[in-house]
Amino acid sequence: MKYIYILISSALVIYLILLTLIYVNQRKLLYLPSENNYLDDPINFKYKELFIEVDKNIKLKSWLIEKDLKKNKTILFLHGNAGNLFNRSYKLNRFNELNLNVLIISWRGFSGNSGKPNEINLYDDAKKAVKWLNDKGVATENIILYGESLGTGVAVEIGQTNEFNSIILESPYTSMEKAAKIYYPYLPVKLLLKDKYNSEKKIKNIKTPILIMHGKRDNIVPFYMGKRLFEIANKPKKFLQVEEDDHMLTFNDNLLSEIKNFINKY
Repeated sequence: MKYIYILISSALVIYLILLTLIYVNQRKLLYLPSENNYLDDPINFKYKELFIEVDKNIKLKSWLIEKDLKKNKTILFLHGNAGNLFNRSYKLNRFNELNLNVLIISWRGFSGNSGKPNEINLYDDAKKAVKWLNDKGVATENIILYGESLGTGVAVEIGQTNEFNSIILESPYTSMEKAAKIYYPYLPVKLLLKDKYNSEKKIKNIKTPILIMHGKRDNIVPFYMGKRLFEIANKPKKFLQVEEDDHMLTFNDNLLSEIKNFINKY
């Protein structure tokens, strides 16, 4: 009996140590600025590199593909949890074919930026990007929020103001809590999690048009999460099921055509 007690006690101590390590380091597991997805295709577009000021110590490295800021709609691209701006070049190559401006920002702590990423900070980064566009003469009603993976949670958060032209979500999750439970079923995720990104709760507050795109074979964010968000989203809305794609969608002609049709409709 004594040995069983020792065994249980040792297992409990190990588990508590594990909980502590994961709690302390969870943001290092969520935000991966140094990870390269190796999808950095050659850049086939002209862009301006600029730095959007968050505060006196933090400026966000950003790229602007400019057609006509005051006349054309502008996509504000909010990228996912890994990699840098170059990793999105294959998508930007296709966006460049549309009659749109594109502003892609990198989060604090990414692409050489100062600061540390977390939920509140990313919301602030996105809001500062909107303000930067506004200051350049771009009306909020002409801004299309484009969220990629982690960035979908940011797009849903700031999209609740219902001031934007429309919102496009690529491979979205319902909430970070539900996503984390898939990877850590043995942990009390709800108690440990710092950054919630609860899109399932917030998307009901959005009244602007929404396009949700999700790869049927997504092996990182389950397809059913994108479908769930679509089901509870308000109209007007559209869901695009991409049969052969996993987490990073292939920006082929069909996908680009769907995006173009959605944007032109609104």
